[in-house]
Order: sequence, then structure tokens, then C-alpha cells
Amino acid sequence: MSGRILSHRLAPLLRRGLLARHVHSIGIRTGGLLRADGTAIRGRAWPAGASFIHNIPAVRSISFARMLPRLAIKLARLPAMFGGAMIAGLAYLQYQATQAGNYAMDMFKRVGETASDAATTVYQGLQDVAEQTNRGWQKTKDEIGVPEWMREMLGFDKQSESGNQGSTGGGGSPKESHAGIAAAGAAAGSAFGYDQSEEEGLPSNMHGAEEDQMMVLTRKMIEIRSILQQIGQSSTLTLPSIVVIGSQSSGKSSVLEAIVGHEFLPKGLNMVTRRPIELTLINTPNAQTEYGEFPALGLGKITDFGQIQRTLTDLNLAVSEKDCITDDPIQLHVYSPHIPDLSLIDLPGYIQVASRDQPAELKQKISDLCDKYIQAPNIILAISAADIDLANSTALRASRRVDPRGERTIGVITKMDLVDAGRGANILSDKQYPLRLGYVGVISRIPHSTTLFSRGSGNITSAILKNENAYFSAHPTEFSTESGVLVGIPTLRKKLMHVLEQTMASGLVGTRDAINQELEEATYEFKVQYNDRPLSAESYLAESLDSFKHSFKQFAESFGRPQVRELLKDELDQRVMDILAQRYWNRPIEDLRLPLPEPDPLSDLPKSDPESLYWHRKLDASTSNLTKLGVGRLATTVVAGALQSRVERLVANSTFSTHPYAQNAILGACNGILNDRFFSTSDQVENCIKPYKFEIEVEDTEWMKGRENVSKVLKEEAKACEAALKKVEETVGKRKLKDVMSFVDKVRKGELTLESDGGGGAGGFSAALLQKGREGIFLRDRTSIIQMRLLAVRSKQCSSKKHKYYCPEVFLDVVADKLTSTAVLFLNVELLSEFYYNFPRELDLKLGRHLSDAEVEQFAREDLRVRKHLDIIKKKEMLELALQKLESLRQLEGRNVSRGSQKPVVTKERSRGWSLF
Repeated sequence: MSGRILSHRLAPLLRRGLLARHVHSIGIRTGGLLRADGTAIRGRAWPAGASFIHNIPAVRSISFARMLPRLAIKLARLPAMFGGAMIAGLAYLQYQATQAGNYAMDMFKRVGETASDAATTVYQGLQDVAEQTNRGWQKTKDEIGVPEWMREMLGFDKQSESGNQGSTGGGGSPKESHAGIAAAGAAAGSAFGYDQSEEEGLPSNMHGAEEDQMMVLTRKMIEIRSILQQIGQSSTLTLPSIVVIGSQSSGKSSVLEAIVGHEFLPKGLNMVTRRPIELTLINTPNAQTEYGEFPALGLGKITDFGQIQRTLTDLNLAVSEKDCITDDPIQLHVYSPHIPDLSLIDLPGYIQVASRDQPAELKQKISDLCDKYIQAPNIILAISAADIDLANSTALRASRRVDPRGERTIGVITKMDLVDAGRGANILSDKQYPLRLGYVGVISRIPHSTTLFSRGSGNITSAILKNENAYFSAHPTEFSTESGVLVGIPTLRKKLMHVLEQTMASGLVGTRDAINQELEEATYEFKVQYNDRPLSAESYLAESLDSFKHSFKQFAESFGRPQVRELLKDELDQRVMDILAQRYWNRPIEDLRLPLPEPDPLSDLPKSDPESLYWHRKLDASTSNLTKLGVGRLATTVVAGALQSRVERLVANSTFSTHPYAQNAILGACNGILNDRFFSTSDQVENCIKPYKFEIEVEDTEWMKGRENVSKVLKEEAKACEAALKKVEETVGKRKLKDVMSFVDKVRKGELTLESDGGGGAGGFSAALLQKGREGIFLRDRTSIIQMRLLAVRSKQCSSKKHKYYCPEVFLDVVADKLTSTAVLFLNVELLSEFYYNFPRELDLKLGRHLSDAEVEQFAREDLRVRKHLDIIKKKEMLELALQKLESLRQLEGRNVSRGSQKPVVTKERSRGWSLF
């Protein structure tokens, strides 16, 4: 036969996988008529449709018809042999790596028991690495599709049963190691009852899928519960939680810490738990760290569970010893990849007798608080110690009052290692106090560390499971699956998940109806009161900020150089009046003594010598006083104060008037900019007016303008004096003030003589009345002097700048006007422009990007009207979200029911093998 015909006939056989059978039978001495086990094979060696040459009787002599197929088969074996050798080598390397890992784990285990918590942590890390490597190898080996002919050649089918059981066993050959581990795993599983299926014929992957789906259902229900807690003012909008009750010595805290895997609950000699702790466990499968959060406190993520314990202790001890307990709950969320999704509530433990430093009604308060939380639909987790008879269990007695049939109570028996194994099994299978959800026995006490150092805040799950394993595996007769009792923290976790999921699911229909009703009411209220107008805290803040910026822009356009000039000129006019009063007009009346005669009275100024040094020096001193009083600082202070007062006025007229935080932020931004520019601006202004301190040139137009302005100022000053005098008359009385002023005038003129200065009263008038009389005379004289000077300013003598010494009021007004004009230029550039440019941007930083979401929400809720609007919108959105999650739950549960109605059929999938062609 030619090689071409032979290869043409071999190809379909290799593709159909039939060559493996012939390859298996080629080496048999019977010529392929018998199997290796002695059973005969019927049928032709070659399939129908082959050439007639292949159907001729086989001849023992040497022929190409017999040699070429064998030669082809041997040649086909070579790649398979190389592949098999490679896989065998990898298996051997994996086995050796496993052995090395086991040895290393044993060494670290021995060291960890005598060293420290750090060594234990390293050991656990290496163990996780070894187990992860083993799982990766098994997954890789399972995913690689090996052809059937190679499986038969390499004997994988015979080794698969032992090889897939595990690879973390002790010594011996790989087959013996795998078989031993499988046996050990089966024994441990039968002893604990962990990871057991309710249906024996269900594959393990289907169990994992059911558990994952159950976790999804529970998590979604807990999410719905959290949503309803935010808006649930109605008792119908509630989903159940697991309420943990028990006496103070029953091990209640240890059970919760064993479920979480960390010591985090407050502990102490006296009663430490004084507030309910609403504990929400959230499974984070892909997270690398475990942490807790207090949503109401805003402390962020806390990875140190010791810090969580201290925080809980402080929050509980904040309750006064007089009250001792309160129903104000503490919300704590724990995120970890090692915990199930559960909603737990820890309550203060029952006590029998109150101590001397505790109120007498404490026992009843605790009972009332627990009764409030264990009402339907909550699930009761009744904690009882194994060394105490169930008839004396405070937790079971309390649950009987609200759940007499035991339909929503789970009994947890702690301290199982403190009683005989037989008695412990009898307690768990107790028939006198039956519970529909049954009992679970645990040893949640954390074993004492034998290391040199404390365990710290690390995970305690492995230590508790090791302790439970050591005890329950030592008594397989009492605590095996055949005994019908449930033991162990893992079993308790799964039971809590199942019960919580079932209880929540049973009330979803009623919850959905209640949510629909609440949603209809919220939608109607939103339509009627707010006309379906959407609003959010961010949009409200943005709208308020834009409105305030618009008002500020209008103010900036209306407050420029003319307004600053007018403001500063009014201030300098008052300073001019003060200088004039101090150096020209001031005649204070300090007592009732005779006044000293004036050498050069002001009334003689119009008739004085033009070259009189007295009046020249007085005017020069007055001018120097005006130019050196710190005009730069004065001008900057006046303008900055004006800007600040205008901003305060804008805030008072805006929506920010009801927001203290925003007011402080806006005024802080304003003060910050003004303070930054204050010193540089005042220095610039002071430097620019320095020439006026030495010489001042006055133009005729400036003199005329000053003359007109000072006339107005003098008139206003005279009116102010008259108004002040009238106010004194109203206070004392016009007639009485007139009599007092007449008495003081007579004394000052010498018509009446007093033995004293009148400090204690004189002439039948009290000292206070005499003081009012002196004040009235001072205002009367000041008014007359101003009237006199107003006539002088209007006279022909003051019409020219040459007579400036006769008209000090006009000259000082001209100087003040020059100072104002110069200062305004730099105030506008250095202060106003910078303020108008930076203030809106500073507002964006303080009230925009600078604020967190919580601060924005807090800002919006400071306004009562906005708070009501946001509440109805949030309620509506939350109810709609809860309905969406309920609908997804219904669909998920429907798919689960449809899948559960079908019997599981175990089918062997045809692996994708390799192909030679």
C-alpha cells in the first residue's frame, strides 16, 4: 500500500478519536482480539467504509500492510509522550512544591505557637500562598483539555479521583497524599457538619452557586433595609434584623466577635454596653483590608478594630450613670471579605440584680429595651450558656413572651466545652424547649494566646475555628452529621444568612405594597406643593451663589472711584472740623471757675495783622496735623470698612441670610482679601501724599471749590450742634436747662461766687444737672462760633487764596480735597480692582469646590423650606430605588425557584481536547 493511501485512511480515524482504542490494543499479544482484562471485542478493527485491503485476514509475516500503520502510530506517540512527560514533570514539581510548602507551614506553625503574633501572621500568609498556588495549579490542570487517547495513555482517568482531592497533605506519594487529604477532609466535614448540602445528590458547584445567590439576595435585602431606614417614618417600611439578646455572662459579645472575626465590642467590669449597637456586616469579596465605619459620626474608614472598640466604649460610657441605658442606637458598618452580609443588633445584657451604684429600675429598663427590639418581624438570636439549664435562660424566657411558638428564634448555646459532650448534644437536640429554627452549639470563647505577645487586633476566626475543631472532632459520635445537631461558628453564619434571607423574603410583598402607597403619597405631595420642580443641594447652592454674584456685580458697578472719593472726602471733612475745633473753636467748660482771658480770640482774626506769626503758625500746625495724621491708613481703613459693610448688606439680603456657614465663608473671603491688600495699599497711598506734607500749592479754582464745600460743611456742623442741644433739652427739660445754663453763665462771669468748683452741686442744682448745663453752654457757644465763621467764609476777605490765614477752614478743605484726589487713584488700583477680581473666585473656592457633599447637603438643609423640599424629593427617589431593588429581587428569586423545581442532572461535559490534525 502506498504511503499516500495510508495517510488518507488514517486521517478520519484520528479525527474521530478511534485511533486511541487501536493504539491501546496494539501492544496486546492476542493481536487485538481481546482486551487487556480478557474480554473479547466484537466488531471489525476498522470502521465501515474503509478500503477492502484493510478487511483481509491479518498475516503474521512481515508486510508493509502491518508495519506502516504501526510505524505511523509510533510516530504519533512521540509528541504525546513528550507532552505526557512535560505534564508529569510539572506534576512532580507541583508535588515537591506542595511538600515544601507543607514543611514550611509546619515549621511556622511550631514557631508561631511559641513566638509572637507577627510570626503567626507570617505563617498564615505563607499558608494562604501555598493554598492559592495549589488552587491555581488545580484550576490550570482542570482547564487544560487533554485528549481522550492521551488520558488513556498517561492514566489520568485512574489518577483523577485521587489527584483532584487536594494537594496539601503530608508525606508519601502523590496518590497516597491526595487520598489521605480527601479522607481527612471527609472526616472533618462529617464531624462538624460544615458545608453540607441539604440535598445529597447536589453537586458542589451548584451548592456554591446557591450560596452566592443567597448572599446576593441577602445583600440586596439589607440594602433595601438601609434605604427604608433613611426615610422610614412608617412602621410598615421595615425589614427584619437579627436581635442578639442574652445575659451578661452568656457569651453574647463573644458570639458576635466570632461572627465578625475581630474583638471590637466594649468590655469592662461594670455594665459597659448602654446603647443598642446596630451592626451591619457587608461582604467585600475583592477587598484587601477590613475596616469599620460609623455613618453618623463621619470618622471615615477605621482599619484598627481596637480603635472601633475604644470608640464604642466612649459612646456607651457617654450615657450618664443616672440613666445607665438609652434607646439611642449606635450605627456601625463593618466591611470585610471574611464576613457574610448580615444585619445584627446588639443589646445590653440582662441582669438579675442591680448593683449598688446602679439605679434600682435598671433591670426593668433593660427588659423594656430588649422587648422593643425583639418584636416582629425581627429575628431573635437567644444566647444561652451550656452550663446553665435552659429553664433558667433569660434570653429564651424573653423570646417566649414575644414569640411563644419559637418561629423566629434561633437558640445559640455557648461554652459547649464546659459541659460533657453527651449533655451538650442533648441540649442542642432539646425537645422540652423546641425552636422551629433550632439550636446551634458554638465555642466562641477566644483561646488564650500562648505566645510571648498579645494577639492585638488581628483576625480571630482561625483561632476560634481551630479551638472548635479540636473539641468537636474529638467527639464525632455526639456532634457528627448523623447526630442531627448543628455546631460551629461557620454553621451559625450560614444559618443566620438563610434565616434572614427567608424572613426578609417572606415580608417583601407587604413591604412592596407599603412602599407603593408611600410613593403615591410622596408623588402627590411633590406635585401639589412644589409643582414637580426638581431641586438638589448642589443646584440650590449653585443658584444661591450665582444670585449673590449677580448682586455683587451690581454693587461693584455702582461703587467706583466717585463713590470712594465722596466717602473719603466726608471722612477728611470731619477730620478738618476736628482740627478746627481743637485749634480755633474749642472752649471746653470743665468746671464753674472763671475762664482765663484769651490773648488772641477768634473774633479778632478778621482784624488781625496779615503778618501775624500767631495765626500763621496756627494754620501751619493745623495743615501739618491734617497731612501727617496717617491719611494712607485712614483712607484704606475707610474704604475697606465700606466694602465689608456692603458685603454684609448683600449677604443679609440674599438667600445666604439663613445659612450661618455660608455667611462665615463669605465674610471670611472678604476679610481675607482686604487684610492681604491693606498694608500694601496704605503704604502706597502714604507714599503718594508725602509731597503735601512739605508744600501745598493752591489754584484759584481749587480755592473757590473749597470755599463752597466748607460752607456746606459748616452749615451741617451748626445743624449738628443745634440738634445735640435740643436733645439735651429733651433729656433735662427746656425750662430747667435754661435755669441751669443761666446759673452757670453767672458763675463764669463772676456775678455769683462759689466756695467750691461745683463738683458736688451748687445753687440748688445737682452735680449731674450742672454737667448738663455746662454741656448746653458748650453746644450754644460752638453754634455761635460756627455761625460767625460761616459769615467770615462768605465774606469778601475769604474770596482770595491770598488771605488763607484769615480763612483756615477754606485752606484746610482744599488740602483735604488734594489728599482725597491723590489717595483715590491708588485705592482704586491697589484695593478696589483687586477686591472685585479676587472676591468671586474666592467664593468659588469656599462655597464650590472646597465643600464636600456632606457640607453642601448641610448647607441646603439650613433653610427650612429647602429642607422640606429636599426631604420629599429624597423620599420619592429612595422609594423608587427600593421598588427597583425589590423588582430585581423578585426576578432573581423567580429564577431561583424555576431552577430549584428542576432536578439537578449531572452531565459530563466533553472536554475540549487537543487535536493532532
